[in-house]
Amino acid sequence: MRKIIIFGNSGSGKSTLAKELCHSNELAHLDLDTLAWELTSPPERKPLLASEKELTEFINSHDSWVIEGCYADLLDMAAAHSNEIIYMNLSIESCIANAHSRPWEPHKYQSKQAQDANLGMLIDWIAQYNSRTDTFSESAHRELYDQYPGKKNMIIHNDSNI
Repeated sequence: MRKIIIFGNSGSGKSTLAKELCHSNELAHLDLDTLAWELTSPPERKPLLASEKELTEFINSHDSWVIEGCYADLLDMAAAHSNEIIYMNLSIESCIANAHSRPWEPHKYQSKQAQDANLGMLIDWIAQYNSRTDTFSESAHRELYDQYPGKKNMIIHNDSNI
């Protein structure tokens, strides 16, 4: 039973790797974006307890899974149930390049045009990764990686193999 957490900056390739691992290993997939936000305009972060409840339901419903996202607060909770973590620690420049070539994510945006309209904000967000101190930051991800006692991998290039 593989229980994998994948995390890193926006645009680092978390979703792509998660989908590859799920397909090749028949794992359930959870993108934390789907349970971290209220469907309001503008979007607001759900209360942490509500997101944790949904996360626990997912973990309890599947024997093997991949959970991916940038939310260190939720990932920390899931880490206690995992047996492997993968830190997508690509350069800011690589993440920005990936964001420019990102396929449409229909579970996040109503259209490719709506997704592309958000690209400027996303690139600004990606660029702030090393300077932020929030749950989405490089420092929060590094702490999660450093403190994890189990199997862990750090990927620094998109062409790395797991």
